[in-house]
Amino acid sequence: MQGDSGRGPYRLTDEENGHVWGVCATVEGLFGEAARETYELFGWVPDGPAVRGWVGSRVWLVPQDGTPDAWLLEDAESLGRHPGTDSLLLTGTDDYEGPPEGYRAAVRVHDGRRWLGSCREFARILRPVRDETPLVLRGLAPSDRLRRALAAGTRRASDPGVARLEIRDDRNVPLIDLPLWFDVRAWQPSSGGADLIDLELDACSELVPDHVRSVWEHWLTGPPEGPGAWAGLGTRRRGAWLDLVRGRGCAPGRRDRPPGQAYELDGRHITDLPGLYLALGEAVNGPGGYFGGCLGALADCLRGGFGHTSPATLLWRDSATAREHLSHVLTPDGEPYDLFAEVLDVLAEGGVRVTTT
Repeated sequence: MQGDSGRGPYRLTDEENGHVWGVCATVEGLFGEAARETYELFGWVPDGPAVRGWVGSRVWLVPQDGTPDAWLLEDAESLGRHPGTDSLLLTGTDDYEGPPEGYRAAVRVHDGRRWLGSCREFARILRPVRDETPLVLRGLAPSDRLRRALAAGTRRASDPGVARLEIRDDRNVPLIDLPLWFDVRAWQPSSGGADLIDLELDACSELVPDHVRSVWEHWLTGPPEGPGAWAGLGTRRRGAWLDLVRGRGCAPGRRDRPPGQAYELDGRHITDLPGLYLALGEAVNGPGGYFGGCLGALADCLRGGFGHTSPATLLWRDSATAREHLSHVLTPDGEPYDLFAEVLDVLAEGGVRVTTT
């Protein structure tokens, strides 16, 4: 992600008072392999094809004895069979709870749409200690306040502490911001231009997964000008697209249209969960629009504050695609339910009369 010297999409901003420490065109060390948990599933028995590569955005591990509750592994990948064993290695990001401490009993695994398999015993593998990658802000145009802090040279003065790395598109509209807890490791004049510096930080922040980069780069030029710009993406990148849409859609200041609107939804590409909410967002709020990212959020949007006022009508074209892919899904505990029907119910309860074709 590049920009002109002294300018660019990246802003280092003070968390407490919003002061902009500096703006730059390039940040190194932002993208990479995020910290992931690794699980070994002993005695793995697949329920279908071999589980290889990326498994899903939301993969649930369900204890076979019914206790404790199922837990979530996000952005899960399979490393395949552990050599010389009957075990499967599975990596991903735990949700805020994760598995119970010391849990080792049998689990079944599903990706929200189908059962992937089961194992007789479950174990967590400790993550290796990795060297922290510094975050380098190249060609940073620092504020006077940051220059004074760096010139002072004391540890307290040169460690602004808690901040946010804000990313803006070419129209200067906020795209996303990331929390940072950091110390200044080093700084030096930048080759990018006069009065610019290269600022190197020891930052405590999760790396942004590499697959997100191309989605962000698409949005840096501004919101999509036409509908369906996400349609050619796989589920993983659609999820990243939905994260951006959600962040922009939840920003304050949106005005609701008057009741009685007639919406039209293009259902040709609703083959997964992100596709469902991306298509709904575009139907209501146009290209790049947001209108929920789960059933609860959809219900909230229907109450107002997200560009819509009930009642309204919705013409859902090519609804058979969503019906095929979303009518047979699984709850976290593995119980089957019809998500397509649930969405229709939520829309109806929110005052939207849906016609499907």
